[in-house]
Amino acid sequence: MARHTMERKNNKKKKICTLGLLFLAVILVLSFLLLSCQGRQDNLKGKGSIDSTIQTTDGVPDFIDVELLSISKYARPGKLINKVNDIVIHYTANPGTSAMDNRNYFENLKDTKERKASAHFIVDQDGSVVQCIPTKEIAYAVNNRNYDTISIECCYNNEDGSFEKATYDSVVRLTAWLLQKNGLSADHVIRHYDITGKRCPLYYVEHEDEWKTLLNDIADVKSRLDVR
Repeated sequence: MARHTMERKNNKKKKICTLGLLFLAVILVLSFLLLSCQGRQDNLKGKGSIDSTIQTTDGVPDFIDVELLSISKYARPGKLINKVNDIVIHYTANPGTSAMDNRNYFENLKDTKERKASAHFIVDQDGSVVQCIPTKEIAYAVNNRNYDTISIECCYNNEDGSFEKATYDSVVRLTAWLLQKNGLSADHVIRHYDITGKRCPLYYVEHEDEWKTLLNDIADVKSRLDVR
């Protein structure tokens, strides 16, 4: 009798341990699924996930920090754009640098005289935007298309050239606003690559499906744009 009682107690303990392990396993699986779901939400770049309301001050979106370059023949020649036909997306090709780092590089070209280069806007990894050149003037960004395009440079961290979500969202909102401002549709958003064949912006040259997603998000935000 004592032996059977001990066996029942041992079996009960084993069942409790088994149930405990199963419960722990369920908790771990649920926690993993919850974290995975949260990660997907944090990185969501789909329709309806990007704020389409833009607050402006004197006609300029509040998320833009206007830091215009000095007039010089190396970065900001002061020449007027004939007519804006396209918005061009670039990447900086120097991972880890900030928008102001790149803006200051353009500014210093008047002293170094090493090349001619610039862009109208630079989007940082945190989503902030620096404006270097007025949209009515040309930038030295796309060779023979400087006179009819507005260029947006994008900062990044990853070696593959992919954007942070904050960068992505700001690029979408900024581009949608520029399209509206110039009476253009999302069909007029192109890559540097589409003009010169340069692999810029790298990630969106190597991932055509992601480029199409970006264009779709721009079109969606433009259709919902509320500029105040």
